[in-house]
Amino acid sequence: MTEPADHPLVTAVKPLVDAMGAELLAPEQATTEDVVLAWEGVDVMAVRLPQLSESLDHILAAMERRHGMPLADLDRKAKQGVVRTLEARGAFSVRHGVETVAGALGVSRFTVYNYLNRDNPAKSE
Repeated sequence: MTEPADHPLVTAVKPLVDAMGAELLAPEQATTEDVVLAWEGVDVMAVRLPQLSESLDHILAAMERRHGMPLADLDRKAKQGVVRTLEARGAFSVRHGVETVAGALGVSRFTVYNYLNRDNPAKSE
């Protein structure tokens, strides 16, 4: 990025951009798909949002860091908690989301669906 990395706007949004797995760009590098952020009327930076599938991988990696171990090594109750969190974040609206999560948890797709339905009996009807 050609803009100063110590600009207050960059400093403010960088943790969010990193958490989303997005990319910071100079405003002149922005395409129509990017989000340009301005400070006092001057374009300071652009944010390139990740594809949804990349976001899911990023979220899973962050959850592993938070738990301090591979998600597959968690006990059943913790895995159910991971599935609830991922559902709240929209992970299962991503194409192949269930398969991706099942692989990360070391369980079958059927098990992920069971975890989802266990918490919301109305979905299983």
